[in-house]
Amino acid sequence: MSPVTPQTHRTRIKICGMTREQDIDAAVQAGADAVGFVLYPPSPRYVSPERAAELARRLPPFVTPVLLFVNEEVGKVLQACSQVPAAVVQFHGDETPQQCLEATGNGARPFLRAARIPLNGQQAFDLVNFALRYSSAQAILLDAHVEGYGGGGKAFNWSRLPPSVNAHLVLSGGLTPANVTD
Repeated sequence: MSPVTPQTHRTRIKICGMTREQDIDAAVQAGADAVGFVLYPPSPRYVSPERAAELARRLPPFVTPVLLFVNEEVGKVLQACSQVPAAVVQFHGDETPQQCLEATGNGARPFLRAARIPLNGQQAFDLVNFALRYSSAQAILLDAHVEGYGGGGKAFNWSRLPPSVNAHLVLSGGLTPANVTD
């Protein structure tokens, strides 16, 4: 087997906000590696844990369900995860490192932690420190900081990311065919 090099590394794709069977089928058909279910009631893309479990059962092997939470109670995260056993958890609110660990069985379930990156570049955001604080996360998901939670499909200035972040990074929001290779 050959080693992974930049030339052989494949970009992975997660499509978030799945609410319907046809969404799942289209994402799988398009080659998605993961699909996200928003379990945050104020979101227009919200699905209940039961609906997320129903939709996740449509997924073939090797397509990962991701359950997205915003400031949810630990017990509710654990309960939702029990309905989608193969799910990765994504924390997209103001959860502390300790809350993330508690809600994932002390890290037994893999999780992503969203970092809300300022759009204008004027505000300081210490991504190196953030990644260090959330070192138990499988990856840090980088999303634009907009009002409320979620990036609103906005892209931030990726060139401002520090090169010395000791974590797997996931880009989110504002990705298009024109900029995805940047």
